[in-house]
Order: sequence, then C-alpha cells, then structure tokens
Amino acid sequence: MKAAHEGPLTFAEVQPNDGLKAALARKRPDVIAEITRSGLRGRGGAGFPTGVKWNLAGAASGEEKYIVCNADEGEPGTFKDRVILSQYPDLVFEGMTIAGYVVGAKRGIVYLRAEYTYLLPQLESVLAQRREHGLLGHNILDKGFDFDIEIRLGAGAYVCGEETALIESLEGHRGEPRNRPPFPVDTGFVRRPTVVNNVETLAWAACILARGAEWFRGFGTEKSTGLKLFSVSGDCERPGVYEFPMGISIGELLEEVGARDAKAVQIGGASGHCVPRCEFHRTIAFEDVATGGSVIVFGPQRDMLKIARNFLEFFTEESCGQCTPCRDGNPKLLEGVRLLEEGRCSMRYLRDLIALGETMRVASKCGLGQSSPNAFLSIVKHFPQEIMGRTPQAV
Repeated sequence: MKAAHEGPLTFAEVQPNDGLKAALARKRPDVIAEITRSGLRGRGGAGFPTGVKWNLAGAASGEEKYIVCNADEGEPGTFKDRVILSQYPDLVFEGMTIAGYVVGAKRGIVYLRAEYTYLLPQLESVLAQRREHGLLGHNILDKGFDFDIEIRLGAGAYVCGEETALIESLEGHRGEPRNRPPFPVDTGFVRRPTVVNNVETLAWAACILARGAEWFRGFGTEKSTGLKLFSVSGDCERPGVYEFPMGISIGELLEEVGARDAKAVQIGGASGHCVPRCEFHRTIAFEDVATGGSVIVFGPQRDMLKIARNFLEFFTEESCGQCTPCRDGNPKLLEGVRLLEEGRCSMRYLRDLIALGETMRVASKCGLGQSSPNAFLSIVKHFPQEIMGRTPQAV
C-alpha cells in the first residue's frame, strides 16, 4: 500500500516517454491488447474498459478521429486530476499520443476545467517542449505518425464532465448530454469517432505501455486491477491526494488518512454514495463501491440531513434542465429535505420522496440526474434516526 504523503506517486517512477516508445514499436492491435490485458478501466468514475473503447474507435470508419482528455474535474471533493496535470502533464500528453496512434487520430484536445485556467501557461509550455523534441506534431519519433494536442477551456458547468455534454461544449454549443446511441466512439466531436478519457486514465495507459500489463495487474483485484488516486477531504487528520491499490477497504483507507472516528464517508463525491460506519469493511472497487476518486469524510458531529441539503442545492444549481426527472426532481427533493429539517415532512411524503429519487435514477437522461439522488437516498436509508427525529409520525 502506498500513499502520497509517504512519497511520490508511482507516476514519478516511470521513465518519460518509455510508454510512447514502446507503443510506436508495436502494431496497433498489439498495443490495444496490452491495455486490454492490463484490465485498465476508466478512472473518471464510469469504469468503462479502456481497451474496449480504444478498439471500438479504432475500428470505426472514417479517416478523421479525435482523442479528448476530460480534464473537467468538477465533482465536489475531487482534485486528484489537478495534481496529475500540475506534476505529471507529460504523462497525460503521452497517454493521449498513444491513444491517437492506436485509433488512428491526428488531433487531441484537452478540455480543461475553467477553474484550472492558472494551469494553462504551464501546460502550453509542456506541449511546446514536446513538439520541440519530436514527441508531438509531424513524424513523431521518426515513426511516420502525426499527432498534435490543443487545450480548450470549459466554462464551469458541472454537466460538461459527462462526455457527450463535453463534446457539445467543444463544438461551441450549450453543454447538454446527447441521446445515446450513437456513442462518441462512432459519432463524437464534429460527428467523427472520438475517444474521451479521463486525465488519470491516460496517465495510467502510458505507465502500462512502459512497464507492462502484468505489472499493473499486480495491484488491485481480479475485476478492478491496478492503482488508483483518491482525493481525500473532510474530517480527517491528513487530507490530500493518495494512491492506493483498487480493492482497499474503506476502513483501511480511513485509517491511513487519520479518520478513525468517522461516522460516514461519501464515496464518489456528491453523486456517490454515503457509506455508514457499519459498512466500512466494504471495498473500493468496481465490484463493490465504485468511485472516480472523491472520498469525503464525515465526523460524528456532522448533521447528515444538512449534508443531503448541501448536495441537493448543488445539483439543483448544476442541472442543465434538459430532462424533466432531473430538472424538476432535484428541486422537489431539496424542498423535501428542508421540510424534514423543519420537522414538517410526513412519513407518507418521505416515502414519496424516496420513490421520486428511485425514479430519477432510471428516468434521467444522463449521469447527473441518475446519480443526484444517491446521497439523499443513502442518508435516509442509513441514518433514519437523524431523519425520523424531525419527521411527524402521523399520516
């Protein structure tokens, strides 16, 4: 087990551009096979197999294809991509270049969160250096492969973390999720095949090509391989960015960050799940509690209903308003939480709110609406004593 406060991340141990050199020395199917064999899955939260995504985009028809790095890190409590972009930008650009080689793309775009504008000069400088050293642009490493990267800024919309809303924003449109299918690997940016990967996913892809699939599989579980970065905040002694193998238990993670008296932890940010102390034995893995990396610790003094209100205020503000379940459902849940805080919510109405949340999970158009009720539903389920104490028992 390795944590950031104990030393540098694994990224620092990888020799620069070893992954790119290894990739360009192989045939494209062999590179995809290596990524697939590693078991790498999207580190942004969705967990889609990276090798499958690259293979689908590579097989898609069309000569013009794109690689998009999703650096729109807007999930509350998540800041690990900022650390990667600040300290290891070369590794991210290397991963994008490898992806471009694999799928046959010549252009890459980094969609950078508006709040990270201060990183832009540094990132542009790194790109210029890579072009100067033959790592970007025309005839990369004399292998006859052309690929270049540009950076575009978002405008602070949370929904643009969803890949199709991000693509709409890149095209100059309002950031709203598209209907799927078709999927971006077939019809993405400017209706061309497009791979959208998270910052961390691309960095690990470069590491895997440099050190091999078996090295990556040496960490984690059978279904959740490799290492993962976690943004830890809240009521703990040592907040920060940590690196742990997938499959670590919530209890082990909390012990490492100095949160021994936590009563709950929000795994996955505002859109994740609130896990109570009695379930700290559960593991952080795709087969149990999945996360894009946010871990928010709640100490014994925290009011869980207030936490639910905070998250619902966020989602009510950030909903794009495109679909009814999300647009109208989040304000209704927020209204219910306020009634609960005032002790004016009946049990019947609380049951209606729970049913509404469950409906939003299946009827909303994109991940924002589908996951926005999670915290409320988790808190109602696991902390009924904090809810029931304020709820009239009549009706």
